[in-house]
Amino acid sequence: MNEIERGRGVALWNQISGILAADILKGQLRQGEQLPSAQELAARFNVNRHTVRRAIAALEQRNLVRTEQGRGTFVQEHTLDYPISRRTRFTQNMRNLNVEADIEILEDAREIPPPQVAQSLCLDRHEYTYRIETLSRADGHIVDYSTAYFPAARFSGLPAVYRRLLSVTRTLNEFGVTDYERKHTRVSARLPDANTSRLMKQPANRPVLYVQSINADTRGLPVQYGITRFSGDWVQLVLMADN
Repeated sequence: MNEIERGRGVALWNQISGILAADILKGQLRQGEQLPSAQELAARFNVNRHTVRRAIAALEQRNLVRTEQGRGTFVQEHTLDYPISRRTRFTQNMRNLNVEADIEILEDAREIPPPQVAQSLCLDRHEYTYRIETLSRADGHIVDYSTAYFPAARFSGLPAVYRRLLSVTRTLNEFGVTDYERKHTRVSARLPDANTSRLMKQPANRPVLYVQSINADTRGLPVQYGITRFSGDWVQLVLMADN
């Protein structure tokens, strides 16, 4: 059915949502394909744009489409299962998922960290850290925006090494940390702040998966404190039960 029927007791927005859902499930609208604009859909079904927006919202609730600020509405692709384990490594995770990944460095700085970060890294409140901000992509889609802190005294000059290697694991290895494990992970859902929303191109009213983590070397000394904001549209976190 491609036309809506008035006066049959089913809301127009519900009929439109059903027609578009059928198009998606039959593959007539493919994964990643952009839907027609609200104005075009309103003209197609001879309804107002408010009715179309309600239909789109229903599709979003079913996770069939996603809306990107300033771009439009797209058919939702399959999410990536991102393992969180004792040895969580972004590059290795992407390789295991057989997707093309890249990391963009947004900023790095040497600074006194917030008290929570200093405490997590076992630093005195006047000790410096290196803060590195990055965006990670998989197959061209932004999957996370991360903030990582490293003890500056222990890893002097770390940002330059990281810019050359674009890998936390290989960077720490250059400083003699041949292995490290996840000591602590805390996952929550939060609404993105304005900066996160802008960088991740995500609506401000859609939560991100907010992951706080601490990595420690084989002696148990913290080497990295991280805050990673994952896009819930692209990533499903899988907590692994390691031995």
